[in-house]
Amino acid sequence: MSHAPAAADPRRTRRGRSRLRHLTRRDKVVVGVMIAIPLLLDLAFIWGPAVATVLYSFTNATGAAPVKWIGWTNYHTLATIDPSFWPAVRHNALWLGVFIVIATPLGMLFAVLLDRGLRGSRIYQSIFFLPVMLSLALIGIIWQVVYTTNGGLLNTLLGHESGGIDFLGDPKINLWAVLAEATWRQAGYVMVLYLSGLKAVDPALKESAALDGANGWQTFWHVVFPVLRPINAVIIVVTVIESLRAFDLVYITNQGGIGLQLISAMITQQITGPGNRIGYGSALGVILLLVSIVPICVFLVMQFRKGEQE
Repeated sequence: MSHAPAAADPRRTRRGRSRLRHLTRRDKVVVGVMIAIPLLLDLAFIWGPAVATVLYSFTNATGAAPVKWIGWTNYHTLATIDPSFWPAVRHNALWLGVFIVIATPLGMLFAVLLDRGLRGSRIYQSIFFLPVMLSLALIGIIWQVVYTTNGGLLNTLLGHESGGIDFLGDPKINLWAVLAEATWRQAGYVMVLYLSGLKAVDPALKESAALDGANGWQTFWHVVFPVLRPINAVIIVVTVIESLRAFDLVYITNQGGIGLQLISAMITQQITGPGNRIGYGSALGVILLLVSIVPICVFLVMQFRKGEQE
């Protein structure tokens, strides 16, 4: 049996209209300014450049020669001719996979351990979160010291005094080396998000599960984890965004060269490199935008529908 949606309370509606009528002219101006300024800034710095990027992606814009409309040529070149595009896509997918399979469970593990009130948990929390406070550029510089071939920390620990492993120069391993840097930072970020969610879980749920004979793992998986659904949604969105916008670490290492091709690095190379291929770089930007928006929107819609059904 279907139920009609509840009608809006007429008294509440009249009360809201009455408040609007009693606003002075000055109040209306203040409200209008407070709404207009963020909206204009949003249009100028987000939506304006986004629309311009989409339009430029269908042109041969270089910043010097007259702009000419070339239709889907840039996208066709990306898909069929450019030898760097598909390796960059695979590397971005690998970046996302490492974040989901390694960084996220590691951050969750840290959060669960710290939530148990370990001795010195505040100190551990600060240590794990410290990489998040550092800029990605600084993290890249720190790990360059660790990975240095001659006299680097890691090569020294491995017993290579000179002529050790070229972690950042060897295209077979440099992507994995940079992923270790990114995971080090991402795990701390995920830890803080999960820790905030765990602190909000009602202790009575854990106590009830314990009384029913559930062990620690069963309590977490069947009682606590379902309560963390909103946090899980946030972490999925953040993980997708972080994996797609990865740029600083690979650009510091070798400017997104051999072994470290990423879509974000390709955009910079095309727009600022020889020829200033603004149109071609814009096509890459549009692809990155679509890839980041579509899965996030699908996931959020699914979460909202599940919430409504419950």
